[in-house]
Amino acid sequence: MASFHVIAGASETLEHTRIRKIGVSDLFDALKRGVDDFMVKPSHIVFLCLIYPLVGVVLAVWTSGNNALPLLFPLVSGFALIGPFAAIGLYEISRRREAGLDASWSHAFEVRNSPALPAIAAVGIMLLAIFIAWLLTAQLFYQQVFGPAPPESLSSFISEIFATGRGWTLIIVGHAIGLVFAAVVLCTTVVAFPLLLDRDVGAYEAIHTSVRVVLANPIVMAVWGLIVAVALIIG
Repeated sequence: MASFHVIAGASETLEHTRIRKIGVSDLFDALKRGVDDFMVKPSHIVFLCLIYPLVGVVLAVWTSGNNALPLLFPLVSGFALIGPFAAIGLYEISRRREAGLDASWSHAFEVRNSPALPAIAAVGIMLLAIFIAWLLTAQLFYQQVFGPAPPESLSSFISEIFATGRGWTLIIVGHAIGLVFAAVVLCTTVVAFPLLLDRDVGAYEAIHTSVRVVLANPIVMAVWGLIVAVALIIG
């Protein structure tokens, strides 16, 4: 059945991917290779600089009204939750470069021809659901702290957040809640999309493999999550 293929992959039997133990040095080696991809193929940077700023502008415009102001930070920061799916084109370019194929930025859209596209879409939908759950949670928590009334203006909103005790409660507890959502995404997708581009193992196996990678290498994956968080703050 087609739906089973999306979940279980092309193989008639479910075969678990072999997991290796890695060290922090392997992580930095992967980062070095990623930087090398950017330097050798500047089209990566063009692609990245088009997609992410555009999304940021759209989110900022969407939340420009007072009613949506409390969602501005959850939207912008929460976009990282669907980042693994948004970066699928970059994964494809890197895969093509490693295979010695043409890696120009136009090939970022070759993922649409991947036999694993339905499984990729399924994992992407899962991330979208997590993103929506994060927004709803953030909105409910804001209303619990500040009440249902929208902020009067941007300046009063900023003052309430940074100059009051309940504002700092929102910041600290809100970040802790966000950390939980980020950890879920990290554990379920750390290798899911690159694995699906490499072979059609199905959505379940891609997610399951990511979880097994995290369990087998908890310290390395924690360092990776910290690197991603710092990079997002700097960016």
